Amino acid sequence: MSVIVFADTRGAKVPKNTLETLTYGRKLAAQAGATLTLVTFGDAPQDRLAALDANKVVVARAVGDADSQQLTRLVADVAGKENAKWIIFSHDDTGKAVAPRVAARLKAGEVAGAITLPNEQGLIKRNVFSGKAQAWVELKTPVKVVSLLPNSIPAEAVQGSASVEEYGGDTGAAKVTVKEKRHAGEGIPLPEAEIVVSGGRGMKGPENWGPLEELARELHAATACSRPVADMHWRPHHEHVGQTGVAIRPNLYIAIGISGAIQHLAGVNGSKVIAVVNNDPEAPFFKAADYGIVGDAQQVLPKLIEAAKKLNAER
Repeated sequence: MSVIVFADTRGAKVPKNTLETLTYGRKLAAQAGATLTLVTFGDAPQDRLAALDANKVVVARAVGDADSQQLTRLVADVAGKENAKWIIFSHDDTGKAVAPRVAARLKAGEVAGAITLPNEQGLIKRNVFSGKAQAWVELKTPVKVVSLLPNSIPAEAVQGSASVEEYGGDTGAAKVTVKEKRHAGEGIPLPEAEIVVSGGRGMKGPENWGPLEELARELHAATACSRPVADMHWRPHHEHVGQTGVAIRPNLYIAIGISGAIQHLAGVNGSKVIAVVNNDPEAPFFKAADYGIVGDAQQVLPKLIEAAKKLNAER
């Protein structure tokens, strides 16, 4: 019996959500007394794959871009050969596309967006109603599929010595053609950020974003924005967080000049701590905040920057 973890290992380094998913899979394999197999794709170096903490790594070199139908065939094929009882994904864009397909193909039950390992009764917790409540789910099928919500468990980077196998099966012809790739640029990717500093229309214009970016640098944080800001092209669309943007779960989310509409809250209410700066004391965001400052962003930001610099100097 085995536990399979599917993860994207492309890029300059192993992504944080891959390490989280591997940690989840390793703990689950220990619970079940099973082996752990990582299934991946692309051109990651052999030594990087071998250093991951799994018993085995199966890599499909021919699948260069994330075609969800090809990846579904890949994971389902390896799961059958490995007699997998658990198949774990990250609940990211690729996981959301592939996990349900794998579950349907293998007639497996699925928990989408899990936030815990199975408890003693085999129940897994997940968020429901846009994170306003939690549900405990029991999977009764022989094969079980779980997608892990990013930043739900701490990633444990363990140096492993996995055997690496090249996948020799047929994933079929690609149905997706990639015509252009746009990279988010330098900085911390939003899904991996421990701290996020985000701005809304209360920033009053793109020319006022300098202090917010300075605060983010001092806190070693990623920058984000609300949907209206992205729609007005004050900030790039890849920074848009919320129900229709990137869903994030940082340890600290600082919202500056954002009112806190329900669509925005749905994408950030998994944050461990939320701090809000807004000049409207009736802003909905204050109801969800752990800490709040009523004040104008342009007056509060310099004080926050000064405090962050003082904190850095004391370290």
